[in-house]
Amino acid sequence: MLLTYVDESFTARVYWIGALMVPEAAAMPLSEALDEVVADAVKTYGVPIDIELHGYDIFHGRKGWRGVPPRARIAVYRAAMAAIGAQKEVAIILRGVMREQLVTRYTHPRPAHEVVLSHVLERVDGYAASREEYALVIADEVHDQAAHRADLDRYRVSGTGGYRSRKLSRIVDTLHFAPSHASRLVQAVDLVTFLFQRLDVSGSDPRAATVNEQLWALVEPRRYHSHCWNPMAYQH
Repeated sequence: MLLTYVDESFTARVYWIGALMVPEAAAMPLSEALDEVVADAVKTYGVPIDIELHGYDIFHGRKGWRGVPPRARIAVYRAAMAAIGAQKEVAIILRGVMREQLVTRYTHPRPAHEVVLSHVLERVDGYAASREEYALVIADEVHDQAAHRADLDRYRVSGTGGYRSRKLSRIVDTLHFAPSHASRLVQAVDLVTFLFQRLDVSGSDPRAATVNEQLWALVEPRRYHSHCWNPMAYQH
């Protein structure tokens, strides 16, 4: 079984959703490694013991990370990404859509989250099939959870639609939603997706861009697929 954790990160330009596919045997070791990252941060920097590894908060020094120096926050992010990258059987999938082009292309466009989630599930299903495995999908909590579950049911029967329509046969049960504060592995996909989104932000400080690239290099070998769809190009 591939435990597949899903989360989104977006800007005004692009809406991204990432999936972190974790074989069941790797789930506890990765979760425990991330617990150790937090324990070290609590001991070294005095952050709250129940702090969350959340990309936006670490990057910007928000919530429990407020007052922690930038270099220290980068060190925490680095340790977390190293823990994820160390799990050799983990696979990362990242899909995005260009938001302005989505609205321009269609008179009544589907919400960006719905569009990108369908693309992610296509790739998750394909990866699971290639490994002769099944995937259980656990996503960070979002609005319209019932609608997303209904979408999955429809994708099983009639396919995901679009250029690469696929009937999903390797995703078991339904979509499960969990609060990120309760799951280190939901936090892990948040860190991955947020950082990948930061690589796409133009006009960044060159030093910050270099740090982002160095952090991403720790998980780059685990990237199975990434693509941003431009709806004006008529395919994805």
